[in-house]
Amino acid sequence: MSTGEPHLPAHSVGVVGAGSWGTALAHVLASNGHRVRLWSRQRSIVEDINEHHSNARYLPGALLHSGVYATMSIQECLKSANWIFLCVPSTAISEIVETIRPYVSDETNICHAIKGFAPDEQVVLSAFLHKRLGVPRRITVIGGPSHAEEVIREQPTTLVVSGYSQAVVETLQDVLMTPFTRVYTNPDRVGVEVGGALKNVIALSVGVASGLGFGDNAKAALMTRGLAELTRLGVALGASPMTFSGLAGVGDLIVTCTSEHSRNFRAGRLIGQGFTLDEAIQKLGMVVEGAKATKRALELGAEHDIKLPIAEAMGEVLFENANPRDIVRKLMERGKTGELEDVAATPTIGSWFEK
Repeated sequence: MSTGEPHLPAHSVGVVGAGSWGTALAHVLASNGHRVRLWSRQRSIVEDINEHHSNARYLPGALLHSGVYATMSIQECLKSANWIFLCVPSTAISEIVETIRPYVSDETNICHAIKGFAPDEQVVLSAFLHKRLGVPRRITVIGGPSHAEEVIREQPTTLVVSGYSQAVVETLQDVLMTPFTRVYTNPDRVGVEVGGALKNVIALSVGVASGLGFGDNAKAALMTRGLAELTRLGVALGASPMTFSGLAGVGDLIVTCTSEHSRNFRAGRLIGQGFTLDEAIQKLGMVVEGAKATKRALELGAEHDIKLPIAEAMGEVLFENANPRDIVRKLMERGKTGELEDVAATPTIGSWFEK
């Protein structure tokens, strides 16, 4: 357990959501000397954290920093917090925003650690939070390759943070930086969020390939061409292409597509083995963000006339009961193209390199 001095004066922090990532972030924050209150709806989780410094439901075998206090009362969690971290599934964000609204002031810093798309016409969740809560200058986001199972055990991890205000983002960098978490800033808020959402779609596809018994060649192809899809759609939405070569792009993509900790990879593998999406989710007992992200990615691709062959293939498997093996054949038999043709054709990519 880390005993280093905090990098800045302690903050009062409320973490909303005691799943694996919310619990791990609470541990990081407490390790850095902050006063941390962690909210959960589940009494058993609250009691486990407060009595045993553990969250056996989501992070079995891991010891949680003793400075984390869990509560079922959102008021107790947030009433004096100057930082609020949102760590809930994207499907729950509308309800959670209404729940936290009474505790948000012009001085409240809000950071979301949700790797999914917004539930309305907004694309990224930071814009959704801005629309619903205001305080845009104080809204930030966390991205990067960061399995909670490794963070809670204080294994070296890199994160990337972004937001509307560089000053607030740099404060967040200090809030999160510990001897085991190194934090980078990136001004491309949209890119960080799009990368975090779309990598789950590609992780599902790599999982399907694994479930079908395919080898490393197929998995590497899906990750590489998946990165091309991330970049095409991200740039069309206003992101910098350079972001997708960093932690929020290729970094998060690799860790999510290759690790047993990745629920999206494991869900895809179950689907490749013959389970339906609902059956896979039931076996995992956790939310699979990639399923919802696939639907949203296809909507955005159609809206911006962007080719997303892997996402389209996953859509057929997930929602149209297509045979995964048939879909792989369909992907392999697509018309010929050059590897860089689709990137070169993206109209806004050049402007980023000129900045």
